[in-house]
Amino acid sequence: MNKGYFAFVLHGHLPYVLAHGRWPHGMDWLSEAAAETYLPIIQVLNELIEEGNQPKLTMGLSPVLCEQLADDSFKEEFVDYLNQKIEAAQQDSEEFYKYSQKQMLENSRFWESFYGDTLKYFNAIDRNIIAAFKELQDKGVLEIITCGATHGYYPLLSRDESLQAQTKMAVKNYKKHFHCSPKGQWLPECAYRPRYRWTPPVPIDGKQEGYDRKGVDEFLTENGIDYFIIDAALLKGGKSVGVYIDRFEALKLLWGQFEKYYQPREEDFTKTPREVYLVSSSPEGKKPTAIFTRDPETGLLVWSGEHGYPGDGNYLDFHKKRFPGGHRYWAVTSSKADLADKVEYHRESALARIPENAAHFVGKIEEIISDYYKSSEKEGILVAPYDAELFGHWWFEGPLFLKQVLKSVAASDTVSLTFLSEHLERVKPTKIISIPEGSWGQGNHHFIWLNEHTEWTWKHIYECESVMCELANRWVNSPDKQDHELEDILKQLARELMLLSASDWQFLISTWAARDYAELRITEHYEDFKKLAKMAEKKFAGQNIEPGEWQFFADCRERDHLFEGIEIEWFARVEYPV
Repeated sequence: MNKGYFAFVLHGHLPYVLAHGRWPHGMDWLSEAAAETYLPIIQVLNELIEEGNQPKLTMGLSPVLCEQLADDSFKEEFVDYLNQKIEAAQQDSEEFYKYSQKQMLENSRFWESFYGDTLKYFNAIDRNIIAAFKELQDKGVLEIITCGATHGYYPLLSRDESLQAQTKMAVKNYKKHFHCSPKGQWLPECAYRPRYRWTPPVPIDGKQEGYDRKGVDEFLTENGIDYFIIDAALLKGGKSVGVYIDRFEALKLLWGQFEKYYQPREEDFTKTPREVYLVSSSPEGKKPTAIFTRDPETGLLVWSGEHGYPGDGNYLDFHKKRFPGGHRYWAVTSSKADLADKVEYHRESALARIPENAAHFVGKIEEIISDYYKSSEKEGILVAPYDAELFGHWWFEGPLFLKQVLKSVAASDTVSLTFLSEHLERVKPTKIISIPEGSWGQGNHHFIWLNEHTEWTWKHIYECESVMCELANRWVNSPDKQDHELEDILKQLARELMLLSASDWQFLISTWAARDYAELRITEHYEDFKKLAKMAEKKFAGQNIEPGEWQFFADCRERDHLFEGIEIEWFARVEYPV
């Protein structure tokens, strides 16, 4: 007897790295994620189909990730990357054989095989990862949702035009790649803000005055988005637990500065993550947006590198690498083991742990759903959302765990797999509630993205938002609208603003994961924006633009050439103003 439903949700996203470095930060991030996460997930779903299963997985693919995976420069770079990894494994094998390091030799040969097979598979799908995802959606085993165009942090952006552009570009880009409209959106960092009189956290043009802002939910429903996902503490209060805080020591230290000011909301036991609710912060009677809630109990079983399955000592260790090739040859060993204490990785031992971990996870899902059914006599839903890169990149065996879980739930007599849009249509929620501002971050607020280390980034973002909106407004209301050179400059200006606005930069600064790279990227996009804005001003004034300036524009457009369909009008006025 079916007692409820389970939705496995993954969020695939990486910032724009094409032509912005390779290693240690840059293109190798994208290549690693493609080899260790995106292609293995595609393979796992196809294997399940071939074995006679009907899996259901919901997966977000951010527009900026889609643009990169579809780019020819990535496809060429990825082939080179795979060949380099194969060659590095072969060189490691020679050394391990020479010194009779049998287990290390076995591991190096595994890597040679893994990357060789990945190259063959990439060529077999015509080097088109996006098309492979689309095919799975067309087959009915994958539901693809979208995200803010460049993963801009919605609650802290200062202009409604920016939220409008992030959302409209997301929908337009989704239609370009998947030939249909998205039904759901993963809000960047699961960050939400309702409608209210908002005061910028840092001054804008020397002022820090409040002004009316639309709610994030309004932009979604205006653009045909039916649902988004929130953290449990936003739904019902209580103490929140950040999903990354035990992975980054810097976040623990940063949280220590904010923890004394954090007062959890009193928990509301009338609300539950098992139900779907509607949210609307608009007084105009707009169609509300549905919310699904992350299950907190099962979340840490996978998220936590210390207490979750990825912390099992048999699995491949993420941190310890052998250079110059960069391959990993060691096991987690224990959550307390330092790099020097890591033991050699045994693939067979790692694979042997997956059935037990998957069975425990599925058992917990069935237990939670059964308990809710017993107490409420309702078929509830358990939503398990994770960053896609956790499966394969952070946790190398993760895709095999994913496969086993999907297979086991599909065979369960207690729980059924579901897509989020499918469940929304099934339950047709009518209860409209309000939820507070917040994110998935520790304390459910913005401290990871707004703190003493990142405050300067918002000053530059706010400055550029103001300039962009002013220039866009001038363009749509002037005869210069027929000037295609000016139009091209303004579109590139919009691209630089959106890249500057990516929430990744603040996250990388706060976690110290790639602080120098993030600070450099912010500085570069800000400086490029100012140069392009100066060119636009010259164009408006009818002044001559120097050949060197045109060369800069050409180089800028070649380097940051995503979102061909970007529209200046999005930044000129809000379609449905407050």
